Amino acid sequence: MPNFLPINIILVPQGAEYKAVCRGLSGVTGSIPTVVAIPVGMKPLLKYLHASLVNGQFLAPKSRVLIMGICGSLSDRYKVGDIVLYQDCVYQGKQQECDRTFTAQLHSSISQKVSLVKSLTSDRVIWSAAEKRRLGETLAADVVDMEGFTALEFFNTAGVSVAMLRVVSDDCQHNIPDLTSAINSDGSLNPLPLAMRMLRQPLAATRLIRGSLTALKVLEQVTRNLTGYWRTK
Repeated sequence: MPNFLPINIILVPQGAEYKAVCRGLSGVTGSIPTVVAIPVGMKPLLKYLHASLVNGQFLAPKSRVLIMGICGSLSDRYKVGDIVLYQDCVYQGKQQECDRTFTAQLHSSISQKVSLVKSLTSDRVIWSAAEKRRLGETLAADVVDMEGFTALEFFNTAGVSVAMLRVVSDDCQHNIPDLTSAINSDGSLNPLPLAMRMLRQPLAATRLIRGSLTALKVLEQVTRNLTGYWRTK
């Protein structure tokens, strides 16, 4: 395997996704990146990243940032548990690209099947299957998340190399609960509105929980399988 440049920091949405990545790295010895929990959503993440400018946490020379987590599918091609590497992210007609060399190196270092995809970033939860399919078709996007474009715009402006590796947690054939109102302004989840939304749509909630658990297990596995990448330095 080639002698890749190191990944300095892994950014993961706080909560279950962050915990899954930490579990994946828990048995790794030697040099591993710092794992940082980030807020959910575009505005909370941007505020967080601008605050990080004060201490220069993410802007060291030749920094490489890997963003990990889960995402939703906008296409029949991508099912729950599929691993995807982003090529770019779009938001309201604008586009930001991931670092091609970094992405290609990651792609070659993962033993599981990994697909290169185009992503849409949304400022709200895309919960309707019909809307997912419509967005996928009209924007030629494969998956959706709530942080990708913001992170890419910030780091590309700063000259920091970024790659994004995610796992699909919900498909485009079924609705999931609309959890937008359960996300606080600081990017954390509010337990009471979250529970109420889940209770109002029990079948959709059950499907989301099952899909998320599957995706989180794969996220943990792919993090562990990247240990070959950590040991090449």
